[in-house]
Amino acid sequence: MSPAKPTTATQDLMRCVWKENPTLVQLLGMCPTLAVTNSVANCLGMGTATMFVLVGSSFLVSVVRKMVPTEVRITTYILIIATFVTVADMSLAAVAPGVHKALGAFVALIVVNCIILGRAEAFASRNPVWRSVLDAVGNGIGFTWMMLVMGSVREVLGNGTWLGIRVMGEHFEPWVIMVMPPGGFLTLGTILLVVGATKHRQAERAKARELSLAIAREAA
Repeated sequence: MSPAKPTTATQDLMRCVWKENPTLVQLLGMCPTLAVTNSVANCLGMGTATMFVLVGSSFLVSVVRKMVPTEVRITTYILIIATFVTVADMSLAAVAPGVHKALGAFVALIVVNCIILGRAEAFASRNPVWRSVLDAVGNGIGFTWMMLVMGSVREVLGNGTWLGIRVMGEHFEPWVIMVMPPGGFLTLGTILLVVGATKHRQAERAKARELSLAIAREAA
């Protein structure tokens, strides 16, 4: 098997925004994605907290990666992540107590988010600090924007508002199911279906172009 092709700093930052999006492609962090996306405010709070923990933990893991024995690396990573989660939890409680109360235990559960531990193990522990931070920022952006998409859909349809501002007419009847747990599964499933169909259509078009070029070369 040939070695993996090295990536550039820009690719580290951008690949997880779409091509390797942690929610759409890797299907990581499903617990907060389904649980707290019933409002845009919750999504912003969770996304900001997760981004902070991702960047902080990736930075510190990369700094100490050569000093941590292999046998205790996972334990060390969890302790580092838990430290940043505690800071994020206390900061959110101080700055936005309403959002913190709405998120409940899900802020503390960031410590077991597969995205964060996965990036610490797969990337930050093997790359220099600046590359690790860029990778963390890319993952944080990819996770946050996907949550915002889901939160926007669920809040608009479930409450008729966006970030608390009414955007639907007075005669709009809210779809209550959208702000309940089934609404999270329905929204995520619909988005995955649309993304999957789009990628399939793009692949079919690429195959058609290749076939056309092959026929043209043979005819020439």
